[in-house]
Amino acid sequence: MPRVVHFEIPADDPARAEKFYTEVFGWKFQKWDGPSPYWLVTTGPEGTPGINGGMMPRQPGQPVVNTIDVPSVDEYAKTIEAKGGKIVVPKMAIPGVGYLVYFTDTEGNIGGIYTHDPSAK
Repeated sequence: MPRVVHFEIPADDPARAEKFYTEVFGWKFQKWDGPSPYWLVTTGPEGTPGINGGMMPRQPGQPVVNTIDVPSVDEYAKTIEAKGGKIVVPKMAIPGVGYLVYFTDTEGNIGGIYTHDPSAK
């Protein structure tokens, strides 16, 4: 059964947001060496309940997004559309990590679906 495996927090001021989450919850942030500004967020030790996430500079209107691990973003994107959802950002590669699609559900909430694939380019 697919599960939420990642969250993303958009921030108007990433340094301010990092300070807040570090001081309030003790979360750890690590700058990701990718094509866009992005920070990996560790919310607790491996092997404990919960998920880790990411943070990036906010784009206009961008909400917090939960991402669900699925066996195939292609197949799940078709199912999302067949059940009344919409694909809002088509399949994109995260080099060396996998593939990601953003969608809206029938209530207008944005979510992500992700398939792990280290060969993604």
